[in-house]
Amino acid sequence: MDTGTHVLMGVALGSLASLDPTIAHDPFLSHAVLIGTLAGSQAPDIDTILKLRNNAKYIRNHRGITHSIPAVVIWPLLIVGIMAAVYPETDWLRVWLWTFVAVAFHVFVDIFNAYGTQALRPFTKKWIALGVVHTFDPVIFALHLLGVGALFLNVHPGYAFLVVYALVAAYYVFRFREQANIKQLVHASIQGVTDIITVPTWRPREWHLAISTCDEFYVARVKHGELIILDRFQKRPLPDHPVINAAKRDENVAAFLSFSPVYRWEMNEYDDYYEVRFTDLRYRSKGYYPFVAVVQLDRNLNIVSSYTGWIFSEGRLRKKLEVTPN
Repeated sequence: MDTGTHVLMGVALGSLASLDPTIAHDPFLSHAVLIGTLAGSQAPDIDTILKLRNNAKYIRNHRGITHSIPAVVIWPLLIVGIMAAVYPETDWLRVWLWTFVAVAFHVFVDIFNAYGTQALRPFTKKWIALGVVHTFDPVIFALHLLGVGALFLNVHPGYAFLVVYALVAAYYVFRFREQANIKQLVHASIQGVTDIITVPTWRPREWHLAISTCDEFYVARVKHGELIILDRFQKRPLPDHPVINAAKRDENVAAFLSFSPVYRWEMNEYDDYYEVRFTDLRYRSKGYYPFVAVVQLDRNLNIVSSYTGWIFSEGRLRKKLEVTPN
């Protein structure tokens, strides 16, 4: 989920902790628990700082090791350890427990969007992405805001967020049913479907789809129950070609290929260099596919420049690459 929603979830979990009478009747303990749930709800996303290095590091590692099984155990210990060094004596076992819940809950809710996480590391680096809610879901965000608003009306915080999470759970059930209906619609409309990747938008009734058959990729949209085919591409496996093999060794391309499950590629030859482009088909915006990896190589197959990330115009991409085709 987005940062704002994770913050609200930290508040929600700190409020739910008040259902424990020991926490509810100890202001110092309830304060420590709230700090723990707020910190725990943000800790796994510390890998966002990798953007400061480059996109390849960020794409390859975001929601990776920091969302893994060992990290879910380590984050609460680190947070509570820091708090214990500066905070008055309190029931640290309870603080640790609720901080652990906050970290685990962060990782858990992140698997429901299209980006997903590597939540099962170190056992597997497979991305788990259920694709039922957008990274920012206005319904989930609004329900949490209602819960926060109830606190200002002197409603018991624990009971307020029990109701909120009952509604959130019902909303997830609705989204899973809607996703199932969409997949059923796709199978009824396209022959030989082997895989369907659903990418929810922030609009509740609009979904983007990347559909695979044995021979083709379809890019589609479902809006108010209607399936609209936007693009159709022939599948072309990556060939065993010197230019392609050299391109795959580039850091940006390798990061893209480790993350993207459905993409198309193209290779172009210019007067003095080659260009290989990989385009993620899950994301389409106003007729443009903004998530790409591009590498340019000279005639000796040395990498001249490369880029991976989100780019919304060809002009900006050329500026990133610093080389304009002849």
